[in-house]
Amino acid sequence: MEAAIILVFVLGYLAITMEHSIKIDKLIPALVMMAICWALVALGLETFPNWFDSSTHTLIDTFSGFTSDEKKHLMEETLLHHLGKTAEILVFLLGAMTIVEIIDYFDGFATIKGFITTKKKTKILWIFAILAFILSAIIDNLTATIVLISILQKIVKEKEVRLYYAGLIIIAANAGGAWSPIGDVTTTMLWIGNKVTTGHLVGYLFLPSLLCMAVPTFIASFLPIFKGELISEDVEDKKPSKLSSVMLYLGLGAIVFVPVFKTVTHLPPYVGMMLSLAVVAVFAEIYSKSKFSITDLDSEESDEQAHHSPVHHSLSKIELPSILFFLGILMAVAALESLGILFGFAGGLQEMMPMMGTEIHAGNGVSDLVVILLGVGSAVIDNVPLVAASLGMFHEPTDNELWHFIAFSAGTGGSMLIIGSAAGVVAMGMEKIDFFWYLKKIAWLALIGFIVGSAAFMVTRTLF
Repeated sequence: MEAAIILVFVLGYLAITMEHSIKIDKLIPALVMMAICWALVALGLETFPNWFDSSTHTLIDTFSGFTSDEKKHLMEETLLHHLGKTAEILVFLLGAMTIVEIIDYFDGFATIKGFITTKKKTKILWIFAILAFILSAIIDNLTATIVLISILQKIVKEKEVRLYYAGLIIIAANAGGAWSPIGDVTTTMLWIGNKVTTGHLVGYLFLPSLLCMAVPTFIASFLPIFKGELISEDVEDKKPSKLSSVMLYLGLGAIVFVPVFKTVTHLPPYVGMMLSLAVVAVFAEIYSKSKFSITDLDSEESDEQAHHSPVHHSLSKIELPSILFFLGILMAVAALESLGILFGFAGGLQEMMPMMGTEIHAGNGVSDLVVILLGVGSAVIDNVPLVAASLGMFHEPTDNELWHFIAFSAGTGGSMLIIGSAAGVVAMGMEKIDFFWYLKKIAWLALIGFIVGSAAFMVTRTLF
């Protein structure tokens, strides 16, 4: 039965990676994979020799001696545990996405365009790279990429030049997302899973991430495509209103408040995110001059007013397919973890790999090469299941340098291919970037940034 579960997982994984080839949204195989994996676990419960108790992080070798009722009870408890941990991530993401959409409702991101006054290509390159690096750390790399490419399309009219800018935005956004607990889904998973804390994450990864962004940008600034100035077009743009700026800074401030709230109260991050969402929603409702209550959906009058509520408008625009995809992936990986499959795979992987990272202080001596390969792998396949698997494979304590290296490697390694990160995929869709064009023109820059950042991490981790 274990072989069948692994086969289902592998086939589902392949369907996810081949999303663009088979023309099936990746959330579908993710949900199918989750449901079938857990169905096979339930059907084969009597045949499994081991069970991994995720709540205590221990492998139960005596599982085969349990009674049928005890096995069912343990499976239900494990399923509930994983659903709870997954729900923490999903509710957190829902809150963050809604705040970003509220900002966009008030055209808050138009304020950012006002920062760009130069026509010199190299200066614009650095402005976009730095903005991507900073914004992705606050509103996540996917959203930062969407915002900046939308602005890019209004500023840069030459298609070829714009593609290069988009490629460097992807690298910068992924680098910026790696050092912030709210900057990338995988980093958020590690943070919510109590594998990393905000202070140590920033301390370990800020410099490596900065170099991962700055070195490729510096090299790119010498490319012929970035010489000279942009073609000037007389286009009158509406100046952002004062309200737009207020909502931008309020929304960004509310998201940044979440790690502070967690540090002070020690409550799960989603609690702080819900508080931030509530505060932003109050101001949004006041500024929109709407008396609509977001909890009153009984009357026809409220249905009509719902269209004028910024909160309801924003909730209707969040990416629910992404939320369901994360649900499917995380729960499918949880099925493998529960059977101890990931636990055994981690042991075998560490025995096979050469011990390159002797300076790592991890108890089980995880090789640097293992983590670097995880980063390379995230360029080929989605980094979310890779990090989810690592949570089940490795059991180092909170803030062990292994978790920080995984956060950096998985977060920035995806930049090496256009399909290797959410930021890359959305840029691919917005600008119709060809896979092989990116491979030839941008991938080598991303690889250099990844290598430089990894080397920098190996130095910075010795300081803690």
